[in-house]
Amino acid sequence: MSEWIAADWPAPPTVVALSTTRGGGASRGEFASLNLGDHVGDDPQAVAANREQLLASCQGLREIQWLQQVHGTELCDVGTRAGEPVEADGAITSARGIACAVLTADCLPVVLCDQHGRQVAALHAGWRGLCAGIIARAVTAFDAPAAELIAWIGPAISAAHFEVGAEVRDQFLREMALPAADIESAFVPAARRGHYMADLAGLARSQLQALGVASVSGGNLCTYADDQRFYSYRRDGRSGRLATLVYIRDS
Repeated sequence: MSEWIAADWPAPPTVVALSTTRGGGASRGEFASLNLGDHVGDDPQAVAANREQLLASCQGLREIQWLQQVHGTELCDVGTRAGEPVEADGAITSARGIACAVLTADCLPVVLCDQHGRQVAALHAGWRGLCAGIIARAVTAFDAPAAELIAWIGPAISAAHFEVGAEVRDQFLREMALPAADIESAFVPAARRGHYMADLAGLARSQLQALGVASVSGGNLCTYADDQRFYSYRRDGRSGRLATLVYIRDS
């Protein structure tokens, strides 16, 4: 659909990556209207209709592998058929026509593929999963080396709107596999004493580059700032979910 965000990245033409927006679906009220999350209190029939619409609108796509996201680092290896939702925060596949998908409403969606279009992955990188290393886990799960991988960062809350306490910054400094200087540069002191404005996209970009990923694009769309196009949990509290997906065309 024209409202959706197509990944602007140098992927092979057989690879499709996109993020949905909130317009054009069957959901109502605070979930209006293309809510794809089935765990937020929306009408299940509306969510099912929205998911069917997403599937039908994507050329060369047969199935979508949905996840039960828990802000962890588990990666689901999708086989030749999509299954029931798996408890994981990322998915990887080499099968054609099956999308790896993640749901977000401020957290960072990251998609990856190799330069030959043989494998794709989608990651839900909330701050906890990002800190714990879900990106590094996904990069090492590819059959191709990091130097042959391409990444795109979808819509997420920007540093201008993501205020966190000092304990979050401290956890990144203790646990994230990045030089301290790179982490510190992603946490700018906020107006409130002891708080910081955190740049999740910047942290993800730095880690992807540190891991040797060949190309990193995106990361410039803010879910919080654009209430017309995007859901935002931090802005609205009760809200729908966007989907970011990546797949290898079946035809």
